[in-house]
Amino acid sequence: MLKLSTRTFSASKVWLGYSLSLILLAVSFTLAITLGSVQVPFKEMLHIFWGTLFGTNGEMDGMLRTIVIDIRFPRVVLAALVGASLAIAGASFQGLLKNPLADPYTLGVSSGASVGAVTTIFFGLTIPGLGSFTLPVISILAALITLIIVLTFARFVERSMKMETIILTGIIFSSFLGSILSLMIALTGEELRQIINWLLGSVSMRGWDYIKLIAPFFIIGALLLMWNARELNAMAFGEERAQHLGVNVQLRKYVVLASGSLLTGAAVAVSGTIGFVGLVVPHMVRMAWGADHRHVLPLSILNGASLLIVCDLVARTIISPTELPIGVITALIGAPVFGLILIKKRQESRG
Repeated sequence: MLKLSTRTFSASKVWLGYSLSLILLAVSFTLAITLGSVQVPFKEMLHIFWGTLFGTNGEMDGMLRTIVIDIRFPRVVLAALVGASLAIAGASFQGLLKNPLADPYTLGVSSGASVGAVTTIFFGLTIPGLGSFTLPVISILAALITLIIVLTFARFVERSMKMETIILTGIIFSSFLGSILSLMIALTGEELRQIINWLLGSVSMRGWDYIKLIAPFFIIGALLLMWNARELNAMAFGEERAQHLGVNVQLRKYVVLASGSLLTGAAVAVSGTIGFVGLVVPHMVRMAWGADHRHVLPLSILNGASLLIVCDLVARTIISPTELPIGVITALIGAPVFGLILIKKRQESRG
């Protein structure tokens, strides 16, 4: 069971947490813009942004401007939105299920969203009136359906829905959905490279069109979750106690699950499957700052954005000019953390 601290956040601690998170995000953003196969000096980056914002281009280097504004800036923004989406979704799932191992990846939600997205790409589906938004919408619906099936099956297997049962169920469904993805890949012709590259997880060369796809879903999902932060705090101490405090538990659960699936589906639709961000970031935030969801959720947004920006920077520079899939980097970080959390919880349950 997820241990949630009852201690309150002092004003100074809140200020420190947000300050450090914002500084980390600013540093990550700056490094991701300036570093790469072509180095962009910090002063030149500021000059490019200033000139672009106010239309005073002056003697700006045209090549550097293209690299900063047209290539790296949208890539960094997209990485930030995807990381923030996965992190706040993971924080909400962990809080709702009282389970430190719950995140979109381990619950199978990312796999469900992947099946929805690949199906859209494979069959070239377009919902009338939605246009390019067909991809994230179908991905979101698939993510939500997968989460409902996983939780329903886990409750059927064991009414108490223990941590191990939920995680095992998520792994089972992830494997099943993975086989469906493999089948579609085997049947794919010309779209094979596009689907494979997408499945490995990347924010490379996605541009502003993909930012437009994820941005509205991120805003809606994040606002809904933060609006329910107090209710998540109440439900962390048990549904019965939350009901005594006046919380409509069933309604809030549906809102949280739907919002988390919305964020996960939209993130997967634009970047592919990127695992463990929703596991690592909320866990570290709780370790550092406590478990009040009024602060865990926004801090997860900031640090999730920073983590994925840094992971993307490493992915495109560690063996430059070749790029690694960003999902490889997050898995290398997340898998050991997953193991450590599992060992810790096992030891606590035995103690």
